[in-house]
Amino acid sequence: MVTYDVEQLEGKVRGAFFKGIASSRTGVLVLGGSSGRVDTGRAGLFSHAGAHTLALQWFGGTNQSPGICEVPLETFIDAVDFLISRGCERIVLVGTSKGAEAALLASTIDPRINVVVAVSPSSVVWGNIGAGVDGIAWPERSSWSLDHTPLVFVPADLSWQKEYRNGLVSYRSFFEKCLANDPQTNSRARIQVEKSTADLVLVAGGDDALWPSYDFARKIVQSRRAHGRSTRLIFDKNAGHRVLFPGETTPRSVLHAHGGTDEADALLGQEAWRAIATML
Repeated sequence: MVTYDVEQLEGKVRGAFFKGIASSRTGVLVLGGSSGRVDTGRAGLFSHAGAHTLALQWFGGTNQSPGICEVPLETFIDAVDFLISRGCERIVLVGTSKGAEAALLASTIDPRINVVVAVSPSSVVWGNIGAGVDGIAWPERSSWSLDHTPLVFVPADLSWQKEYRNGLVSYRSFFEKCLANDPQTNSRARIQVEKSTADLVLVAGGDDALWPSYDFARKIVQSRRAHGRSTRLIFDKNAGHRVLFPGETTPRSVLHAHGGTDEADALLGQEAWRAIATML
C-alpha cells in the first residue's frame, strides 16, 4: 500500500491517497463529517480491502471554505475525476454525517458514482456550520452550492432550547424542530435521491443524539422506492451517530452527544462492513 499527499498530485484535490492492489478497478472516496478530519484511518481500511482510496479534505484547507458553508459540490466531482484518472472504473463514495449529505448530493448529479455508503445520513440539505470563504458565518447560508448557486436548505429555528445528554448538548431535537417548520421550504430542501443512479447503502442508529439519522434514512428509502429504486438500510436501534467499522476507535466529541454505546456502534459498523465488503 502506497500513500501520497494528494495536494502534491492535483491542485484541485486535497487529502491522502491510498493505492490498493494494482489490479483493483474500484475507487473509494472517503468523506468525513463536520469535525473536518481527513479520515485516513477509514481510508486505510478500504485500501487494505484492495480499493484505491482517497480521504478527501473538502473544507478548511488552502483556498477552501473554512467551514461547511456553500461548499461547491464540484469539489466531490473533482475527486471522482481524480480516482478515474488513476484507473478506477467503479466509484464508491463513503460519507459520514455531513459527509454523507455531500455524498448523496454528489450522486444525484454525477452518474459515474456507482455506490454511496451514507453513514448517519441526512435526507435534506442543512445550513452552514461555520464561515464561508468570505470568513462570515452569519446570517445563515446553505452548506452547499452548485454552479456558484447555493442549494435550498432547511433554516435554523433560533427558538430552540438546548437539551443535554450526559452533560453534552444533544442536537437531535433541534433538527426535528427545524423540520417541523415551513413544510414548503423543507420540501424544496429535500435531497432528490431518486435522481441518483448509484446503489445506496444507508447505515443508521436509532439512538443517534446528534440528528435523527434513522428517520432520515427511512425517508430516503421511501423516496427511492416511490421511483422504483432499491436502497439497503442497515440499522441498530441501540447505536448512535458514531458508527465504528472494524478496528476503528474514533473518539467521541467532547462538544456534543453522539448517543449509542461503544458496543452498539461497533456492532452496527461490523454489520455494515460485511455488506460493504461484498461490494468491494
